[in-house]
Amino acid sequence: MTRASDTQDGPVVLSKEGLPGWLDPVVHAVETVRPTQLSRFLPPEDGGGRQSAVLVLFGEGTRGPELLLMERATSLRSHAGQPSFPGGALDPEDGDPSGDGPLRAALREAEEETGLDPSGVQLFGVLPRLYIPVSSFVVTPVLGWWREPSPVGVVDPNETARVFTVPVVDLTDPANRATTVHPSGHRGPAFLVESALVWGFTAGIIDRLLHFAGWERPWDREKQVPLDWRA
Repeated sequence: MTRASDTQDGPVVLSKEGLPGWLDPVVHAVETVRPTQLSRFLPPEDGGGRQSAVLVLFGEGTRGPELLLMERATSLRSHAGQPSFPGGALDPEDGDPSGDGPLRAALREAEEETGLDPSGVQLFGVLPRLYIPVSSFVVTPVLGWWREPSPVGVVDPNETARVFTVPVVDLTDPANRATTVHPSGHRGPAFLVESALVWGFTAGIIDRLLHFAGWERPWDREKQVPLDWRA
């Protein structure tokens, strides 16, 4: 098996070999989900938007499967203070945006933002590219298995406020789920976990993965969390 970062210059590959059995539903979801099942915001047909990638990293903690998240610094211009997956815009050295560029970018950004050692990550899937209208980002969600966990934490306080993991069992707990309501009228899924409100693009991805992996539990969609105009 070729790991995601066996080599700095060679191709970055996807591999499903040796994944834990509990990831099977996620693998199936990644292979079968259609873009419109994930979001109504899809990349512009003219190819516009800034190419970017996020790393959706599954690990195994003391309470079972978990996801790696970070909280963005409040000083950032885009999505300040929001919990998110590690990730960011593609750099020229990441390579072809239509090839393995998003895979490289997801790993590079995760390393820069959380100190993650990419050599311990096995990339196994890529979701359809999605669009974030407010920032014009075209985002490729890259899924990985944290085969060999490494220490993580804040690398640059100007970029990241906190790095943390969230057990999947907490994400599926109906008591931790809610619907955010923006003054513009937009509604979306949210998770109240680890002293954080996870909402927006990140919550949308988590919500759809839980749903299509068959992990979702019935929850009260009328439980609302209001957002303000700065969100």
